[in-house]
Amino acid sequence: MLISIVVPTKNEEKNIGQLLDTLVVQEQPIEIIVVDSASKDATQEIVKNYMKKYPFIKLYIKKGNIGESLNFGIEKAKGEAIAFIGADDRADKEWIKNIRKALQDGHKIIAGKCVMRGKKKFELDRVKLYYKGFDISIPGTNTTYRKEVLEKIGGFDPRFITAEDIDLNLRAVDVGYKIYFEENAIVYRYVRENAIAFLKQAYRNGYGRKQLTLKHGRLWKQYSFKQMFSTHLTFWGLLRLFFGLLGYLTCKITGGGMK
Repeated sequence: MLISIVVPTKNEEKNIGQLLDTLVVQEQPIEIIVVDSASKDATQEIVKNYMKKYPFIKLYIKKGNIGESLNFGIEKAKGEAIAFIGADDRADKEWIKNIRKALQDGHKIIAGKCVMRGKKKFELDRVKLYYKGFDISIPGTNTTYRKEVLEKIGGFDPRFITAEDIDLNLRAVDVGYKIYFEENAIVYRYVRENAIAFLKQAYRNGYGRKQLTLKHGRLWKQYSFKQMFSTHLTFWGLLRLFFGLLGYLTCKITGGGMK
């Protein structure tokens, strides 16, 4: 079974080589599809150097947001299933092996385990969102979909600035698909390196959560408020909630491009 790995990039020269090092050792057959959104740094050159040694790596240049990049990667993918991973993440050496096993067992959507690394003060639990019994807020990185599912539900909605992965999961669950969690399919994720990047991420996350409600209606009853607040009772946690609320309100006022 061929598995396509789609990696969206933009100015990732510091990370893309380290990610590819963890992907080229994965169980074959695979293809690695890098969709670059017109990087201005050395990202494309680094990928091209890897392509000389590994013919299963492919580079496409497609300017656009993350949703557009992911959809383009899906369009180009030849695999029966498509695994998504971020350019600043790292895959465990048996990541694809364990995903493939879950696919062979009949699962159509597989969420792997994300292990956080980096500065502890910026390492906070995500605000979980449940829908029809499934945690649909699992990170888009380390999520694998059979291509037939993506074709049926229409891929990613490019209007989202973030939370496009949650929207995809929600729509899949809504039409009857189940999300299977495979704890042995591990991806290592890295927290933001500084406070500015951390708070920008919080703002964008809040904005994206409001985009979800603008598209799908009220979702507040699907959140665990106990989990939301109990995991944020720190200085950085409260700051994250505050900036997330700013993003949420900004999207509410502007409409978030969802009309």
